[in-house]
Amino acid sequence: MARVASNPLCLHRFRPYLQASQSSPSLLKSTFHYQTKPRKFPTVSCQTSPESSETSTPAEKEVLEPGLVSDDTKREDTGASQDPGLPEFPNKDVNKRIAVVSLLAAAGLFLSSRLDIGVSLTDLSAAALPYEEALSNGKPTVVEFYADWCEVCRELAPDVYKVEQQYKDRVNFVLLNVDNTKWEQELDEFGVEGIPHFAFLDRKGNEEGNVVGRLPGKYLLENVEALARGEASIPHARVVGQYSSAEKRKVRSVVDPRSHG
Repeated sequence: MARVASNPLCLHRFRPYLQASQSSPSLLKSTFHYQTKPRKFPTVSCQTSPESSETSTPAEKEVLEPGLVSDDTKREDTGASQDPGLPEFPNKDVNKRIAVVSLLAAAGLFLSSRLDIGVSLTDLSAAALPYEEALSNGKPTVVEFYADWCEVCRELAPDVYKVEQQYKDRVNFVLLNVDNTKWEQELDEFGVEGIPHFAFLDRKGNEEGNVVGRLPGKYLLENVEALARGEASIPHARVVGQYSSAEKRKVRSVVDPRSHG
């Protein structure tokens, strides 16, 4: 003990612990800096010089504890998320206009489909021209052989109606029911084996060709256009699709001889 007390170096070594009031201001400042920032590693607080503390500012951001985000990083992320170069979304007025246009288009499609479904073979037959009159008025003629029980005939009725409305002033449209015994001769003359059977006649009543069964609407339309222009031939003179056999027809007699149904 006497050796330790007489040694001035040892007393100087333990002086900060025994006399805290006489500590240097720089040491207290560094200790207070360490206590005010508890989430940084202790190695940062050892820098007491002003110049070294300024250069260590970037290093302090790197040694933050995992899971912690500084205020500067949050501000950078917020600025990146608000990039003025990104495209703006449409406003409410544009969305409303798009919705109105979509509703109008859907309503138009619905109404057009309802009009097509509303056309039946009965309507076509009632609007058709009598066969004898069609052969004598000097116009080209389209003769359709059909039956009420024919599914393909019912399916093609809207297409036939559209073409008829477009060319009815220049072309005759005639419907002959194969169940009517009155048209036995015409069935043999035109060689009807399946229905619907469309026969295309020129102005003199001569057959230029025929289309049988379910086919795209362009076949009927292009043939009728050729007849209306008075061409010598039609583009589709002999085309056969899916049809109903005429042998299934339900033969019946008709009292009115003028009936073409």
